Amino acid sequence: MRETTGELKAALAMASSPAWTRRVRAGRELASSADVPEAAEALVGLLLDVDDTAVTRRTAEALTRVGTVAAIRLIALAVAEADDSRSDWLETGVRDALLGTGGVPGVVAACGELGRDQEEAVRQGAAVIAAWADDSGR
Repeated sequence: MRETTGELKAALAMASSPAWTRRVRAGRELASSADVPEAAEALVGLLLDVDDTAVTRRTAEALTRVGTVAAIRLIALAVAEADDSRSDWLETGVRDALLGTGGVPGVVAACGELGRDQEEAVRQGAAVIAAWADDSGR
Protein backbone atom coordinates (compact mmCIF):
# COMPACT_ATOMS: atom_id res chain seq x y z
CA MET A 1 0.00 0.00 0.00
CA ARG A 2 1.21 3.45 -0.84
CA GLU A 3 1.91 6.10 1.73
CA THR A 4 -0.39 9.11 1.77
CA THR A 5 1.61 11.81 0.00
CA GLY A 6 1.10 15.55 0.07
CA GLU A 7 -0.58 15.44 -3.35
CA LEU A 8 -2.90 12.67 -2.22
CA LYS A 9 -3.76 14.58 0.95
CA ALA A 10 -4.55 17.69 -1.08
CA ALA A 11 -6.81 15.71 -3.43
CA LEU A 12 -8.54 14.08 -0.46
CA ALA A 13 -9.22 17.53 0.99
CA MET A 14 -10.68 18.69 -2.35
CA ALA A 15 -13.05 15.71 -2.35
CA SER A 16 -15.09 17.35 0.41
CA SER A 17 -15.03 20.85 -1.06
CA PRO A 18 -18.35 22.67 -1.40
CA ALA A 19 -17.32 23.61 -4.96
CA TRP A 20 -18.36 20.96 -7.49
CA THR A 21 -15.44 21.88 -9.76
CA ARG A 22 -12.98 21.06 -6.99
CA ARG A 23 -14.73 17.74 -6.34
CA VAL A 24 -14.48 16.90 -10.06
CA ARG A 25 -10.77 17.69 -9.93
CA ALA A 26 -10.40 15.53 -6.82
CA GLY A 27 -12.04 12.60 -8.63
CA ARG A 28 -9.62 12.93 -11.52
CA GLU A 29 -6.59 13.23 -9.25
CA LEU A 30 -7.61 10.39 -6.94
CA ALA A 31 -8.55 7.91 -9.68
CA SER A 32 -5.01 6.57 -10.07
CA SER A 33 -4.96 5.90 -6.31
CA ALA A 34 -8.09 3.74 -6.28
CA ASP A 35 -6.14 1.03 -4.45
CA VAL A 36 -5.39 3.34 -1.49
CA PRO A 37 -8.11 2.92 1.16
CA GLU A 38 -8.49 6.64 1.92
CA ALA A 39 -8.73 7.47 -1.77
CA ALA A 40 -11.14 4.59 -2.42
CA GLU A 41 -13.50 5.85 0.28
CA ALA A 42 -13.41 9.40 -1.11
CA LEU A 43 -13.90 8.16 -4.68
CA VAL A 44 -17.03 6.19 -3.81
CA GLY A 45 -18.37 9.33 -2.14
CA LEU A 46 -17.63 11.30 -5.31
CA LEU A 47 -19.28 8.67 -7.49
CA LEU A 48 -22.40 8.99 -5.36
CA ASP A 49 -22.16 12.79 -4.98
CA VAL A 50 -25.61 14.02 -3.99
CA ASP A 51 -25.02 17.65 -4.95
CA ASP A 52 -23.86 17.50 -8.55
CA THR A 53 -24.12 14.87 -11.28
CA ALA A 54 -21.02 16.27 -13.01
CA VAL A 55 -18.97 14.96 -10.10
CA THR A 56 -20.47 11.51 -10.55
CA ARG A 57 -19.97 11.50 -14.31
CA ARG A 58 -16.39 12.80 -14.36
CA THR A 59 -15.24 10.57 -11.48
CA ALA A 60 -16.68 7.51 -13.24
CA GLU A 61 -14.95 8.61 -16.43
CA ALA A 62 -11.59 9.06 -14.66
CA LEU A 63 -11.80 5.68 -12.94
CA THR A 64 -12.77 3.95 -16.19
CA ARG A 65 -9.78 5.53 -17.95
CA VAL A 66 -7.53 4.15 -15.20
CA GLY A 67 -9.18 0.78 -15.87
CA THR A 68 -7.59 -1.21 -13.06
CA VAL A 69 -9.55 -3.80 -11.12
CA ALA A 70 -9.41 -1.50 -8.07
CA ALA A 71 -10.80 1.44 -10.08
CA ILE A 72 -13.60 -0.55 -11.72
CA ARG A 73 -14.45 -2.13 -8.35
CA LEU A 74 -15.26 1.31 -6.96
CA ILE A 75 -17.60 2.03 -9.86
CA ALA A 76 -19.22 -1.38 -9.31
CA LEU A 77 -19.81 -0.56 -5.64
CA ALA A 78 -21.37 2.76 -6.61
CA VAL A 79 -23.56 1.13 -9.27
CA ALA A 80 -24.90 -1.30 -6.68
CA GLU A 81 -25.79 1.56 -4.32
CA ALA A 82 -26.97 4.18 -6.83
CA ASP A 83 -30.55 5.15 -7.55
CA ASP A 84 -31.70 5.14 -11.19
CA SER A 85 -30.72 8.75 -11.83
CA ARG A 86 -27.25 8.38 -10.33
CA SER A 87 -26.79 5.10 -12.19
CA ASP A 88 -27.53 6.88 -15.46
CA TRP A 89 -24.73 9.38 -14.75
CA LEU A 90 -22.34 6.59 -13.77
CA GLU A 91 -23.13 4.90 -17.09
CA THR A 92 -22.57 8.16 -18.97
CA GLY A 93 -19.16 8.60 -17.35
CA VAL A 94 -18.13 5.03 -18.14
CA ARG A 95 -19.30 5.38 -21.75
CA ASP A 96 -17.52 8.75 -22.11
CA ALA A 97 -14.27 7.04 -21.21
CA LEU A 98 -14.84 4.03 -23.45
CA LEU A 99 -15.87 5.79 -26.62
CA GLY A 100 -12.99 5.80 -29.05
CA THR A 101 -10.31 4.83 -26.55
CA GLY A 102 -10.03 1.11 -27.18
CA GLY A 103 -10.38 0.72 -23.40
CA VAL A 104 -13.23 -1.76 -23.52
CA PRO A 105 -11.09 -4.95 -23.32
CA GLY A 106 -9.39 -3.81 -20.09
CA VAL A 107 -12.66 -2.83 -18.49
CA VAL A 108 -14.31 -6.07 -19.55
CA ALA A 109 -11.37 -8.06 -18.15
CA ALA A 110 -11.62 -6.16 -14.86
CA CYS A 111 -15.35 -6.86 -14.73
CA GLY A 112 -14.67 -10.55 -15.37
CA GLU A 113 -12.31 -10.64 -12.41
CA LEU A 114 -14.79 -8.71 -10.26
CA GLY A 115 -17.47 -11.24 -11.19
CA ARG A 116 -15.71 -13.53 -8.73
CA ASP A 117 -15.48 -10.92 -5.93
CA GLN A 118 -16.56 -11.94 -2.43
CA GLU A 119 -19.09 -9.10 -2.24
CA GLU A 120 -22.40 -9.65 -4.02
CA ALA A 121 -22.77 -5.90 -4.64
CA VAL A 122 -19.44 -5.83 -6.50
CA ARG A 123 -20.39 -8.83 -8.62
CA GLN A 124 -23.72 -7.26 -9.54
CA GLY A 125 -22.18 -3.85 -10.28
CA ALA A 126 -19.45 -5.43 -12.39
CA ALA A 127 -22.07 -7.25 -14.48
CA VAL A 128 -23.81 -3.94 -15.17
CA ILE A 129 -20.53 -2.23 -16.13
CA ALA A 130 -19.59 -5.15 -18.40
CA ALA A 131 -22.94 -4.72 -20.20
CA TRP A 132 -22.25 -0.98 -20.61
CA ALA A 133 -18.79 -1.76 -22.00
CA ASP A 134 -20.22 -4.38 -24.34
CA ASP A 135 -22.78 -1.88 -25.65
CA SER A 136 -20.05 0.76 -26.10
CA GLY A 137 -17.85 -1.64 -28.05
CA ARG A 138 -20.41 -2.20 -30.78
